[in-house]
Amino acid sequence: MTEFANKIAIVTGAARGLGEAIAVNLYKNGARVVLADINAEGAQEVARRLDSSGKRTHVIETDVSDHRAVEAMVAETVERFGGLNLAVNNAGFTGPHGINIADYEIEWWHRVIATNLNGIFFGLKYEIPAMIQSGGGAIVNMSSAAGAVAVAGIAPYVTAKHGIIGLTKAAALEYANQGIRVTAIGPGYVDTPQMQELPESARKQMADLHPLGRLARTEEVANMVSFLLSEQASFVTGSFHLMDGGYTAV
Repeated sequence: MTEFANKIAIVTGAARGLGEAIAVNLYKNGARVVLADINAEGAQEVARRLDSSGKRTHVIETDVSDHRAVEAMVAETVERFGGLNLAVNNAGFTGPHGINIADYEIEWWHRVIATNLNGIFFGLKYEIPAMIQSGGGAIVNMSSAAGAVAVAGIAPYVTAKHGIIGLTKAAALEYANQGIRVTAIGPGYVDTPQMQELPESARKQMADLHPLGRLARTEEVANMVSFLLSEQASFVTGSFHLMDGGYTAV
């Protein structure tokens, strides 16, 4: 498949789970892919499985909560492959679970916001100019079903995922006339390796929250991301796309 032939893509959080599936999908569709992750060793393993020659993959160790690291990530991508056309700002983590706001540690609030929301802003800040220099491009930001509804006990994560939607809309408006499309997606619970480490009872409880009766597969999310990045979605920007098995429809 050659949907993204001659396109250069960055995927953050690419060492496992959703990021890995997205990077694999883009690579299989012809893109040259930068796998960015704080876990560089894990990203290297993914890159080696995809492309042992290293001609169409490149790994950059990146902490998206550090704006200097994100700026360097984009600069290294442009230096390595000659430009930037596509980006998926996926890196993030939930933080501590089951803690009400009054009991939530301030340090953890800052850590969750720094990665999940600041990291998206830093990505947009440095990716967009590189894409303009490359003649335009498309960006997908990873929000969540928790960007549309609240989940008790993870207020910083919910806040960040809501914020990503506003940030996506603002970026789409600001750069639509410069050939940049920006969208966000909101998966429900996804059957990632991290999820597979949970007890079966917990997995079933999460699956039952979705009217479709199961968790999302990582490749389903990757397919949606690739669609939004593709020319098939050329009139789509500034939008938030839930893919939550009906979770928020209940």
